[in-house]
This record gives sequence, structure tokens and C-alpha cells, in this order.
Amino acid sequence: MNAVNHQALAEQWPSIKWIAPFAVFMALLGLMPVLELPHVWALAIRLVVPGVVFLAISRDTIEWRLTAPVTSVAVGVTVFIAWIAPDFLFDGWRSHWLFQNSITGKLESSLAPAALSDPLSIFLRVARAVVVVPVVEELFWRGWLQRWLIRHDFQHVPLGSYTRHSFWMTALLFASVHGPYWDVGLIAGAVYNGWMVRARSLADLVVAHAVTNACLAAFVLRTNRWEYWL
Repeated sequence: MNAVNHQALAEQWPSIKWIAPFAVFMALLGLMPVLELPHVWALAIRLVVPGVVFLAISRDTIEWRLTAPVTSVAVGVTVFIAWIAPDFLFDGWRSHWLFQNSITGKLESSLAPAALSDPLSIFLRVARAVVVVPVVEELFWRGWLQRWLIRHDFQHVPLGSYTRHSFWMTALLFASVHGPYWDVGLIAGAVYNGWMVRARSLADLVVAHAVTNACLAAFVLRTNRWEYWL
């Protein structure tokens, strides 16, 4: 698809640049188990394909200029601490039926057992969490949905615009895709949303999200708590 076609597509469906990388990412999440590919191939596809989609049609959506890098890092660390805190503060917290049920799923890693001892698989999983996930998710959640819920003609809504409805609906939907971790997903969604309202910068949100995921990856590798990698 050439540049002219890209422009025509973006003009006809302006949301596509903001949604497509995340939509592809989520589609692969459901498709990979069905295809039953070797685990390294599945991990590589889930890393590379959403990244290629972003670079192909969405790379001009994010202005890579940080407004508050130190605070963005602090926000990321704060979300990481909030993410693991309940499991340390309350014995058996995550085993409650509110968190593991037929709707939220079970608390188990998406990594195949063989992948847990394979350095390449671990590298691909960390790279996806730290590089791809923050970009495609922030593009969708804070870049598009939080504005689209204010006004469907979202291009005329500045980044970081606030209404109570858009703020909490985005946080709730963000929580809903985090399975048994929906409670801390809601906290994370609210913190990220609040930081977007304050920073009004997708780049800052990507950094915050990347720091959270990097801290979580380091924690998982240090403790072998693989269940944090759904």
C-alpha cells in the first residue's frame, strides 16, 4: 500500500491508525493457540506483526517528545508496585473466585513450559512487553478511546481531555482485558488515564507503560512468578 492509499484510508477511517495495531495484537492473542505453532514462532509473530502494522500505518500518530520523563518513569514504577502489592499484602488474594472464574480465566502463564527455560523465548516475551505492548495499547486506550468516548469525531478532541465518563469507561475496559488481574488493571488504567490528563503526551504514557512492564518482567524473571505473564 503506497503513501497515497495510506492517506486516503486515514481520511476515510481516521480511527484505523489508532486501532489497527492493537486490533492485530489482540487478534493474534486468540489466533496463536489455535495455530499451534512452535512457541518461538508464536512469540516472534506476536512481537513483529503488531510492530510492523504500527510502522506501516500508525507511526505518525505519536510525537516522540517527552514532557516529563522523570515523572513518567515514577508513574510506571508506581503502577508496577500497585500491580504486585495485593499478592504480598493478602495471602491467597489472587485465588479468590472474584479473580479466577469462567469470565476472567485462570491464573496461569501463556508461556509454554518449554519456553520458560529458553533464552530466546524469554527475550521475545520481554521485548513484546516492553517495546510493543506500551505502544499499541497507549495508542488505542489513551490515544483513541479516551478521546472517542468524549466525541466520535475524536480528531478534534485534544489528547488528555477529560470527562468522568471517558476516564472511567477507559479504565474499566482496560481492566477487563487483564483477566485475573482486573482489580490492579483498574488501578493501572486510572493512574495511566490521570497521567494522560496531566501530561497530554502519548510519548510519556508509552514510557510509563514500558517502565511498568520492564519492572514486572524483571520481577518475573527474578522470582519465577510466571503467572504474571498471562
